[in-house]
Amino acid sequence: MIKAIVTDIEGTITRISFVKDVLFPYAAKHLEHFVKTHHQREDVSTQIQAVRKELNNPDASIEEVIAALLGWIKADKKVTPLKQLQGYIWQSGYEEGDFTGHIYPDAYEFLCAQKADGADLYVYSSGSVKAQQLLFAHSDFGDIRHLFSDYFDTQVGAKQEPQSYQAILAQLPYPPEQVLFLSDVVAELDAAKAAGMKTLQLWRDAQPQSAAHPAIHNFNDFEAHNL
Repeated sequence: MIKAIVTDIEGTITRISFVKDVLFPYAAKHLEHFVKTHHQREDVSTQIQAVRKELNNPDASIEEVIAALLGWIKADKKVTPLKQLQGYIWQSGYEEGDFTGHIYPDAYEFLCAQKADGADLYVYSSGSVKAQQLLFAHSDFGDIRHLFSDYFDTQVGAKQEPQSYQAILAQLPYPPEQVLFLSDVVAELDAAKAAGMKTLQLWRDAQPQSAAHPAIHNFNDFEAHNL
């Protein structure tokens, strides 16, 4: 019996194009100005130092840091300091009403129904916890942060590594077989399954599929799998 659900965001409960066509371009457009304006702010400075560590260059200039960040955005790299800085930039976008966080209607209804039925809901995304909470605080359905018990990002590890899911499970009050992981990416589902979790693929955008995991096109089909 499923007692907890850990969900991916992009491609699972929100459309991939929201991140690629709205959030990433917004961050890229505003990143240089943001870093130059706020580089002395403590939380921003911490991430700049983390970028220098990634570059193995403790003396990298602000211009070199910005160039690296923009390159990582273009290459869609899952680098933790980039994700943290993107979250800071997106915050102003949400707060100024430049966009709202897209959530599929069937995903919103599913999450509400599962929460009402007593399941604990968690999020695991390559986007920072801050970015996750911003999306849910400013979603198409208003502030839905109350639905989730906790949030995880790449600070627990890469999403395609079983150890990351073991680290999440260590923080949950349930055995692995009572935890369901939702994602659109087979490699992530493989890693979660290796850690002992139940898995379900959301096949919304013609992503590769695997017979190792049940799949649905949207959450209206969830009950048919009797997970």
